[in-house]
Amino acid sequence: MATRYRPHISLVGLIYLIIGLFIAWDRGYIDGSLIRRVGSALLAVFLWFLILLGVDLHIRA
Repeated sequence: MATRYRPHISLVGLIYLIIGLFIAWDRGYIDGSLIRRVGSALLAVFLWFLILLGVDLHIRA
């Protein structure tokens, strides 16, 4: 019986990412408009069929 490899993130890896996001936000690399654009892009990728039906998935403030 073959075992499947399931990638996972350790607690140290999660803390590393959270600190990195905080530093990037603090230094101005990430701001509200970037988060809105990325959110809209992710919605468009996962809900592409709604776009074909004419639904606007842009996130507005």
